[in-house]
Amino acid sequence: MADIRKETDGPTPYSPAGFDFDQLPDAHNDFYNEADFIEFAKALQAPENSPSAEDLTLPQPEPHKFITALNDWRPVHQRVRRKRKHKKPPRRGVDETREGFFYGVLKWPFLIGVFAWLAVLSIGYVLTRFYIYTYEHWVTWRGRRQRLRSQLQAAKTYEEWIHGAKEMDKYLHNDEWKANPDYAYYDSKTVRRVHSQMVKLRKQAESQEGGPVGEHRAVEDLRALVEACIKNNFVGFENPRLYSETYYGTKELVQEFIDEAEKSLSFLLQTTQLDQDSKRALFKHLGSNFGRTALCLSGGATFAYYHFGVAKALLDAKLLPEVITGTSGGALVAALLGTRTDEELKKLLVPALANRITACHDSTWTWFKRWRQTGARFDSVDWAQRASWFTRGSMTFREAYQRTGRILNVSCVPSDPHSPTILANYITSPDCVIWSAVLASAAVPGILNPVVMMKKNKDGTLSPYSFGHKWKDGSLRTDIPLKALNLHFNVRFSIVSQVNPHINIFFFSSRGTVGRPVTHRRGRGWRGGFIGSAAEQTIKLDLNKWLKVLRHLELLPRPLGQDWSEIWLQRFSGTITIWPKSILSDFYYILTDPTPERLARMIHVGQQSTFPKLKFIANRAKLEHIIQQGRRQLRLRGTQDGGLVPTFSDEDLRALLQRTKSGTSEMNTPYPLSGSESSSSAGPSRPGSPSNIPLGFTFSSKRKGPSTRVATGSEPTKKQHAPDSPSLSHRLSGWWSSLGPKSQANPSTSTHNEPSLRSPPLASPYLQCTYIPDKNNHAGTM
Repeated sequence: MADIRKETDGPTPYSPAGFDFDQLPDAHNDFYNEADFIEFAKALQAPENSPSAEDLTLPQPEPHKFITALNDWRPVHQRVRRKRKHKKPPRRGVDETREGFFYGVLKWPFLIGVFAWLAVLSIGYVLTRFYIYTYEHWVTWRGRRQRLRSQLQAAKTYEEWIHGAKEMDKYLHNDEWKANPDYAYYDSKTVRRVHSQMVKLRKQAESQEGGPVGEHRAVEDLRALVEACIKNNFVGFENPRLYSETYYGTKELVQEFIDEAEKSLSFLLQTTQLDQDSKRALFKHLGSNFGRTALCLSGGATFAYYHFGVAKALLDAKLLPEVITGTSGGALVAALLGTRTDEELKKLLVPALANRITACHDSTWTWFKRWRQTGARFDSVDWAQRASWFTRGSMTFREAYQRTGRILNVSCVPSDPHSPTILANYITSPDCVIWSAVLASAAVPGILNPVVMMKKNKDGTLSPYSFGHKWKDGSLRTDIPLKALNLHFNVRFSIVSQVNPHINIFFFSSRGTVGRPVTHRRGRGWRGGFIGSAAEQTIKLDLNKWLKVLRHLELLPRPLGQDWSEIWLQRFSGTITIWPKSILSDFYYILTDPTPERLARMIHVGQQSTFPKLKFIANRAKLEHIIQQGRRQLRLRGTQDGGLVPTFSDEDLRALLQRTKSGTSEMNTPYPLSGSESSSSAGPSRPGSPSNIPLGFTFSSKRKGPSTRVATGSEPTKKQHAPDSPSLSHRLSGWWSSLGPKSQANPSTSTHNEPSLRSPPLASPYLQCTYIPDKNNHAGTM
């Protein structure tokens, strides 16, 4: 459940405390280290080592100059042909340029014709959206419905918004929809059956807690049921459509299922009927299947300051995800979130923060001169110095993760158009300095030149990262890096705050979104009527189609050496997409520092845009938090601080020491290894890992009854004080006996062609190792 208490929230955007600059943490600490920025300036001036960008970025050699002698008797007014100016290098490489007679003839006429048609479609789209707005204003939002909507928009806290949303649902009879469990977008029958079974098993397991050990316990059935149904969007119970028919909440059956799943997970975590290994395996399995949640902050220049309001709404509700990614302007906001604790953020996400946003402080004349000299409007070193406050100086991604526990990600694009993008985080680039990645992600061509990312050395000094290659704006190719987040952190649920102005205008959901249903015809209608929605979808899809045609036919030019089609054709949405509503003045101030008053409005609008999504996010967070809590609580000793998992337990080591002192020959020395095998591969690397299993072994299910043990020497006597370690003795007996020569002492039970050894399991009590010899080698394959 989201936290709706006012006393736990930070200052509201329009409160006097929100405008007090002195209450900001580290308000007067610049985190300035001059040596770091000197190294950054040197790295920017150094030549780039990337050979793949040679034909696009490096200056071409000057042509040879020839001296021509003219006759003294030449005509005075002789017409001399002017020398041709040297052509600029093409934006496309030689290998990229297409050839063909019709390609050269039809390229520009076709390109001009498509651009003209795109202009017509754009005008038609604007007129269509104006028609939809007029239709909703005069037909849908009238009378009491409009008054309730105004009450929702005026809410300053989440508690006030919930009160207004429930009144709106009651007026629109959405409560009747909640009570009816049937719905086409999820399997209501399966959810009802699983919910009733989960309640029954949990109550039985609770009644058996602390009782005598019986043959069958309900906790095992509950564990199996939870493993089967606690998955990402199981039978559609996390379908966004379930939250798009009301202003607050979802189907009562879905809500009851989520609440019961939380209770069952909490019981399985606290129960004493399961051992630690079983719990650890259970919650690891659940974490892999359920996935994690990530907050994705898009680019958008100064429109990115709406992200502060989105983050504040999530923070006040205690729903701010651990995985945060940002691109371009969103990278600056993500850097602030990833380097500060929750208590610090509650004091920072206020209008007074505008006094620290000073990137656009230069005059217009200074900008113009810099643009003529360098081709960029802003200075990279100056921006680095001003961005370092948001990242607490030259903090690296690893240091930020160790300080806050949040996983900060920044999307960057290499200056070479054909190199892959990078998602910088504490795994892919742990020693990379965050402010350099933020600058690289914000380096839009013409606004900021491509920059060199910096890394921190062991002595604290900085040096170029990735051989000094240069990087630029991540929004150009990967504004929302969902695939990389899923690859690195198993992200299955994404909260996207999208503020790109060129994308925001095309966002339209004809059937409503999470927390914003279609009020026309009680949610069964279309926004703007069917004609308006059909026209909007048709025109938008046609615009997208022609842009793809131009890109695939390689007809688009490359201004500033960049393929700009990706800023339209990539994916910009997630599981939940938040679209803060901008105003026309935002376009005028798109490259201007905000005042505290403007930032207060942007924070308020960002919060308002997030409130309708919090119920959906809270239901997801209920299950995710208990799963992550279980994984942290049950993590093996030595892995809490990122250390290695110990190979042997204390009991294993004591038994091994006692066996060594006894001088028994139970553990036979293996015969010498072949020349291709290193000595390091002889020892076990980790319990249950494939490197512990000799070639020729396979895993099979454990049979009922006691397994046969292979005798490899004298057994320990009963007089020993310390008990035998079954995990170590079984493991070593099966391992060393498999390396030694095979004995044929009992020919009646083992033939020459099929020697069979039964050894206890290496890693799990439910697995058993079986030796399978090589058919071509009677001794087996090693």
